[in-house]
Amino acid sequence: MINEARLKEHFLDLITTDSHSRKEREVALKLKAVMEELGASVEIDAADEFVGGNTGNVICRLPANNPAAPAFFLAAHMDTVIPGERVKPVIEGNIIRTDGTTILGGDDKSGCAIIVEVIRTLIEKNIPHGEIEAVFTICEEVGLLGAKFLDATRLNSKYGIVLDSDDVGYLFIKAPASAHMEWTINGVAAHAGMAPDKGISTIKIAGEALANMKLGKIDHETTANIGFIHGGGPTNIIPNKTVLHGEARSLNEAKLDEQVAHMDECFKAAAARYQVEVEGKVLSASVESHIERSYDSMNLSKDSPIVQLVIRAARNLEYQVQPMEMMGGCDANIFNKKGLSCANLGTGMRAIHTVNEWLDVRDLYRAAAIVLEITRLNGQLTVA
Repeated sequence: MINEARLKEHFLDLITTDSHSRKEREVALKLKAVMEELGASVEIDAADEFVGGNTGNVICRLPANNPAAPAFFLAAHMDTVIPGERVKPVIEGNIIRTDGTTILGGDDKSGCAIIVEVIRTLIEKNIPHGEIEAVFTICEEVGLLGAKFLDATRLNSKYGIVLDSDDVGYLFIKAPASAHMEWTINGVAAHAGMAPDKGISTIKIAGEALANMKLGKIDHETTANIGFIHGGGPTNIIPNKTVLHGEARSLNEAKLDEQVAHMDECFKAAAARYQVEVEGKVLSASVESHIERSYDSMNLSKDSPIVQLVIRAARNLEYQVQPMEMMGGCDANIFNKKGLSCANLGTGMRAIHTVNEWLDVRDLYRAAAIVLEITRLNGQLTVA
C-alpha cells in the first residue's frame, strides 16, 4: 500500500535540504508543513534553547480513527553529520548514493521520510489506528541532545519505534551506555634546548598514559577510544598543557564504569611520576578530569510487547526481523530511560557517516511496509 514513488521523491527532497546538527530548521519547517497538511497538530518544542540550535524537536499528533486503540509513536532525527551540506545524490537504478563529496543523509532522513509516508497511507487507505505521535528530533548526532531535552510527559504514547539503523532485517533492542571524557594535563613550560630539565612535558605524560591504556575492543560488550588530542606549540618549548577527549561504551554499565576509571587512572598515574624543582619550588604535573555519562544503555526483552509487535508485523509480510544488540547509541536509549518502550528498526541506510554512504530504495520501501503493518496491528489492539 506504500506509494513507493512518493516515498522516494520525499526522501530525495529531505536529503537535499541541509540540516547539520543545530541547523535543522529548514527540514523541521518542511516536516511541520506536510504533517499539518495531513491533519496532524504540530508543535516545535524549546529544545533548541538548551543546545544552541535554530529549532526544537517537531512533535506531531495524528488523531485516532479508532479511539479504543493505544497511542503509538514513531521517531527519527533530522540532523546529519558533517559534511552534509549541498548533497548531490546520484541515482543508479535502485541505489541512491552520495557523489563522494558529502554524506548522503539517509541517517536519518530515511526514517523521517518513512514516518511521513506511513501516516499518509494510514489516512489514504482509512486504516484503523490509535493516535499516532511522530517525533522528529534535533542534535541526535552530537549526543542525542534533542531526545534528552524532549519532555516525554507531553506524549500520550507509552511505546513505539525509532527508525535509525541500517539493515531492515534487524531490530535493535540492546544498545550500550556511553561516557564522554576530557582530560587536561598540566605540566611546566621551559626552554627545550637551554633548560629541558626544568620543564614537564604534558605530551610525554599523555604518551605514557596512552601506552598503558586499554583501548579499542575491550571485550564483546565494551569499547573505548581517544578521539582528540591537542597540545604543545613551538618545538623549542616544553609543552605545559595537553587536552584529550575520549569515550567508552558498554552494554554492561558496571563494565563501563570500570573502563572509565581505568582510563582516568592511567592519566593520573602518569602525571604523578613527574615533578621538577624550579627556583627552590617543587612543581608537579597534574590532571583535570571531566567525565560525564552521555547516555544510559537500552535493554529490551525479546518478549516485550513492542518487540513482539514488530516481529508479528514482519511475519505478516513474509519478512524476517531479528532482535539484535548494537554498539551504537540512538534516541531509543533516551526514550527508554524516560519510560517510552521502543526499539530501533533499520531503514536501509549504509556506510553512514562517510562520503560513501548509500541506500537501496527497496530497503526503504520494505521498512515503510513493516512500519505501516506495525501501526495497523496496533490499531487493532484495545487500551487495557
